[in-house]
Amino acid sequence: MPEPVVGPVTEPAEEGPAEEGFGTAAGEASDEPAAAAPLGVVREPTGHPAVDARLARLAGVDALPADGHLEVYEDVHRGLRDELTSLDAHPAPRPYDNRS
Repeated sequence: MPEPVVGPVTEPAEEGPAEEGFGTAAGEASDEPAAAAPLGVVREPTGHPAVDARLARLAGVDALPADGHLEVYEDVHRGLRDELTSLDAHPAPRPYDNRS
């Protein structure tokens, strides 16, 4: 009966372009971030103008560097959360709603 293999089995890594620099020409290492590329996600209207306005703000993220995404995502998340919270709020009674 063969002995079980203990520990991970790995194959030797090939040397080549993968070790030189991610996304750069051979021999050139770069600390610069890659250019922004739009994701091409199609946004469909929800039918709620306030929600659609928040989601439309996400379209501007494609033009921002990665370190600018967080601020937009947090703002959109905060706005969407506020919209959901407003659905739970009960409207204030009007002066004559409590008639007997």
